[in-house]
Amino acid sequence: MPTDFTTLGIRSELCNCLKEQGITEPTPVQIQAVPLLMAGKDLIAQSQTGTGKTLAFLLPIMEKINAPHVQALIITPTRELALQITKEAKKLADGLGINVISIYGGQDVDRQIHRLKGHSHVVIGTPGRLLDHVRRKTVLLSGVSKLVLDEADQMLHMGFLDEVEELIRLTAGKRQTMLFSATMPPKVRALAARYMDKPADIRVQSPNITLDEIKQIVIEITEEAKLDKLCGMIDEDQPYLAIVFCHTKQRASALNLALNHRGYAADELHGDLSQAKREQVMRRFSTAKLQILVATDIAARGLDIEGVTHIFSYDVPHDVESYIHRIGRTGRAGETGKAITFVSPGEQTYLRLIEQGIKASLEKYKASGQKVVTKAKPDRLRTLTSFRRKPDNAMTVAPTAEKAKEKKVDAHGGTNLRSRRKPKTADQPAGKTAPGAKRKVAKSGSRRSTT
Repeated sequence: MPTDFTTLGIRSELCNCLKEQGITEPTPVQIQAVPLLMAGKDLIAQSQTGTGKTLAFLLPIMEKINAPHVQALIITPTRELALQITKEAKKLADGLGINVISIYGGQDVDRQIHRLKGHSHVVIGTPGRLLDHVRRKTVLLSGVSKLVLDEADQMLHMGFLDEVEELIRLTAGKRQTMLFSATMPPKVRALAARYMDKPADIRVQSPNITLDEIKQIVIEITEEAKLDKLCGMIDEDQPYLAIVFCHTKQRASALNLALNHRGYAADELHGDLSQAKREQVMRRFSTAKLQILVATDIAARGLDIEGVTHIFSYDVPHDVESYIHRIGRTGRAGETGKAITFVSPGEQTYLRLIEQGIKASLEKYKASGQKVVTKAKPDRLRTLTSFRRKPDNAMTVAPTAEKAKEKKVDAHGGTNLRSRRKPKTADQPAGKTAPGAKRKVAKSGSRRSTT
């Protein structure tokens, strides 16, 4: 197995550049991807965030640049990711005479046009702004022979499929296409089938879909108690840097205001901010002048900040892809991290979807710190399917072998976060309770009892 970048076929100038950055050993995704890309093959790479996939496609691109026009196009879902990749690319390109330019929304168009008039070799950008320049005829993509779709699942999740396909069709017919993604939903596979030529397919991940270095727990809590619980956990854990995710810009702004009123060093990051403000917030957070970043999913895609120790999902993600990308902001490059998801009553469906998607059962606690013990149940869908196929006289007979087929789940470790308050029963309503009320609540609630 290769132990350095030279054995992967990377020239000495680039290897020396990497050494200056403290990078001496390739990661597993680089070991697998770089030789395939150096050989000119199309590639589908499924790899978690923080595993070194950016260098996995940048190094082969830098090795192949040989003409004074746009030869490589890297498409990303967000400005933050475009800026991050541009920063890494320029570190490699400066000593080789390669010109790298980033194009994204929120930046002055005239300034971008002026920069594009020079000889650009590598263009990195978001779909909307790239198409804007194509229509202005300020960028020509017909000479692009190296195409990268980074965080492909998120581009489709954010509704960029039509724009991405239009950009692909504008590139050279004979090109090398590289698709990198943390998850591979069917739409991503279908996109690859339409535009890639016999791609190599690699998957680099830990035994569980989500990173083993990230400790994941769930807090079952009411909406009204979320803010106090969040502040309590921040005070108890003292994260170096924490990102708190909300569903909407309005939620993020309101939560940021509340945290500031309580004396926390927090700021917000979402699509309503100007590009200058977003860059200012990111500088303050990356240099630890902010402790807490309150963000939406769209604004936070592709953030690569060293020192993020905690991820809080203040609002539970509604799909497994969002969950994986959120928690992937911590536990990067072998470091450890902690991901806490708040789940309100009525949101258990989303939690079950996440657990099914990551193929693991998450450790669950009540707001008081009491651990929730869940009894294993047979797979409901499988039970109902077999139930429908049986004759009427066999409907009430459960085969004893069915229990042996139950799905085993991997339990992630968690911390029993106990508060000093006396634990309250989650089903007990506020105020005086009439006799028999507890039994009625239990009957009308979910199938899984929390008492």
